[in-house]
Amino acid sequence: MIKLENVHKIYKLGKAKVVALRGINLKIESGDYISIMGPSGSGKSTLMNIIGGLDRPTKGRVYIDGRDISRLSDRELAKIRLKKIGFVFQQFNLIPTLTALENVALPMWFAGVNRRKRIKRAKELLRMVGLEGREHHKPRELSGGEQQRVAIARALANNPEVILADEPTGNLDTKTGRKIIEILEKLNKEEGKTLVIVTHDPEIGKRAKRQLKIRDGIIIKE
Repeated sequence: MIKLENVHKIYKLGKAKVVALRGINLKIESGDYISIMGPSGSGKSTLMNIIGGLDRPTKGRVYIDGRDISRLSDRELAKIRLKKIGFVFQQFNLIPTLTALENVALPMWFAGVNRRKRIKRAKELLRMVGLEGREHHKPRELSGGEQQRVAIARALANNPEVILADEPTGNLDTKTGRKIIEILEKLNKEEGKTLVIVTHDPEIGKRAKRQLKIRDGIIIKE
């Protein structure tokens, strides 16, 4: 489903250059469950952003379903992200002025889904992650774990094939974090979603079917 060929990423900071990725080769099959681990600054989040089309490689190719997304326009890339990939971030990234229901429905609005269907699916997704009765609460009225569950429901809004979770438990206590991981794993196991998790927590990393260790921008172990 997703293939990276000799991917490099270099950021320019003034006259300085920061090499984030140094020739990554990776193949992600449909239904995979992969964890990406490594120290701070190793390139984990950069790799995740490249996989999800949030960033472009400086060198190399990125394919989704055989299509080279590294050559697509911003508009074409946005369409692929909207329909194929669901993102879950450490900071939740919910819109504070919107309710949980509105946050979950927003990606469907961008995809052109009519209001009745948006509301119906958003309610179903919130019920699935255990937030029935909290639909009309805004982020500030929800706990960290509840906000992350809203973020997971939002990631599933357009029924993507791939879920990319960047440190999804980073702002949560251990017990709540475990529940979040269990929700994501259930989606992988029961619905066949491809799941890629970036984590610094070895206990979470060990749960994945495939475990990648990255250091200094290269995969040193699988």
